[in-house]
Parts: sequence; structure tokens; C-alpha cells
Amino acid sequence: MPGILPRLLPLCFAALLGVAPAAADGEPSPKPLLRVKVATAVASDLAPAITLTGDVQARYTSDLSFRAAGKIATRTVEVGQHVTADQVLATLDPAEQTANLQNARAALASAQALLTQAQLGFARQKSLMASGYTTRSAFDNAEQSLRTTQAAVDSARAALGTAEEQLGFTELRAGVAGIVTARDAEVGQVVSAGTRVFTLAQDGPRDAVFEVYEALLVSPPNGGIAVALQSDPSVTAAGTVREIAPTVNPTSGTVRVKIDLGATPPRMSLGATVLGTGHFRAQRGIVLPWSALFRQGDGPAVWVMGPDGTVALRPVTVTRYLDDAMVLSSGVEAGQRVVTAGIQFLRPGQRVEAVEGGVP
Repeated sequence: MPGILPRLLPLCFAALLGVAPAAADGEPSPKPLLRVKVATAVASDLAPAITLTGDVQARYTSDLSFRAAGKIATRTVEVGQHVTADQVLATLDPAEQTANLQNARAALASAQALLTQAQLGFARQKSLMASGYTTRSAFDNAEQSLRTTQAAVDSARAALGTAEEQLGFTELRAGVAGIVTARDAEVGQVVSAGTRVFTLAQDGPRDAVFEVYEALLVSPPNGGIAVALQSDPSVTAAGTVREIAPTVNPTSGTVRVKIDLGATPPRMSLGATVLGTGHFRAQRGIVLPWSALFRQGDGPAVWVMGPDGTVALRPVTVTRYLDDAMVLSSGVEAGQRVVTAGIQFLRPGQRVEAVEGGVP
């Protein structure tokens, strides 16, 4: 035992001397690279289908009002009720118009009595003139009186017609068949001539009306518009763009677009909510998922991975946002690798390890 110990000591010292220099000269182990998910940018022609929500409206609407002033006496219809062409919707108190009608009838009767008297006087003067028992002056006066009273009768008859027409104005009739969509006056209210009382959506063709952002109208959709009932997508109709408003709504910043539905299904009733889908013109661009979008200053940007594994922030131009992706028109070239996951941990010039995420 005492002989073995002296032999082991030199070996232990040698081992210590060999390990110590290695620990002193060794470098610290490098940190692992950040792993990010990347996708290869591919240019493609994109023809997106965009769906918007709108409602069914009547192509023609009418504001109904009385043609005479007065107090509303009766109202016979409610909002949402269907009316026929000659149906009475409301009436005015006819007291004033009835009194005017009676005065006109009395004035006509008085004028007719004077006319009868003038006719008899003219006939007598004519007979006397033929026999030479009257003067030319008396004959001319009788003829003038006849013509004056005849004109008075014509005037009274015209006034009677006007009074009868004014009495008819106390009844508000639909004029055309349709559905009452608004009511602006009630029984007992005094209205002037021309004041709107009802709004009527006329029967006939229907339009699907949508509020569209102006940018979508730069490249109008190709072909027709597929319109479906929101509550039951199996109820569909083919539509075409009929009218585009020339101005932008200052409140919403949208443009009103009316789609002609042609043959409207019965279940697409007035006011029904519908979905309109249009296929727009194909555009060349780079499609990337939303997760790749970053911000540089006040504009959008993405992280592009170079051949050496380092990343750089590139400003981009986004031309369209889709449901789960975005379309770029500049900033990224086809074939470049773009980071789609882990962008919140990156800094310019950082070296990363890529995990391919495939082509979007």
C-alpha cells in the first residue's frame, strides 16, 4: 500500500496539469439561433371573390302627400301594409272644401239665371229690330249683356269644377300598388299641401343595395353579382350592376351600389338582408399570411431573410387584404424568404434558423 501511493501521486498531478490549461483556454459555448417560421414568396395572379352585406329595396319609391292643406281626419293604413293603386290611405277634414263647393254651386245657379234673363232680352230685341221698333243701340246692349252673362256662367262652371277637385284632394290615394314603408303624419295633425305623409315602395323590380368602399370600384367585378339571402343562402339570384352613386357618403366613406336582381325570388322580400359576391379582375402580386405583417414607422413592413441567415426589415405596399392573407405589390420579390412567425423577437441583422412554412 505505501508503494502504490507514491506512484499514484504523479499521475494525479499530471491529470490536474492537463485539465487546467484546457479549462483556461476554452471558449464559452455559443447561444442557439432563434428559430423562426418562413415562407417563400411566390408571385401569382389573384382574382379574389369579395362578399358584402346589403338589403333588398324597391327600385321606385314615392312620397305621398295631400294636394290641399287641412287637418288629417282619418288614416286607414299602417307601415308594412300592401295597398292597391286606387286605395284611400288618409283623408282631411272636408268642411272648408265642402263650403267652397256649395258656394260654387250657388254662384253657378245665379249666373245661369242671369243668362236666361239675358237670352230672353236679346231675343226680344232681335224681334223688335227685325220689325223696326227698336234702336240699334238697344239691340247692341242686349247682345253685350248676353255675352257677358254667358262668360259669367262659364266662369262659375269652372269654379265649380275647381271646388269639386279641391274636395277630391281631401282624400289621399296610393296611385300605384306597393308597400307603405314610412308614415310621417298622424290623425289630428294639420298639414300643408305637399307635406309628406307616407312613403310607398312600389311593386315591381327590386334592387340589392350595398355600401361599397371606393377602392373596390377602381377595378369593377367581372361578370354578374351572385346575391344570396343571408338567412337562407340556398335562396339566390343573379344580379348586375345597375347604378353607382356619383358621390361618396361623407359619414361612412362608402359608395352606394345598386344591383338589379332581375327575377327576384319571393323570399327576398323588401328589406331582406342579402349577401353579394363579386369576382374582381385578377391582379399580379405576392400573397403572404397576415402573421408576416410588421410595422416600420407609419407603414407596413415584413422581415426578409437573406442567404446568410440574417433578417432585414423591408417596407411593403399592401394592395388588398383577404380573409387570411394579404397581397403585396412591392417590397418583396418572388423567391425571397419572408418570416411569418416569430417576428416580434427579431432585430435588423440578426441571424436566425429558418423553419420552412411552405408557400401560402
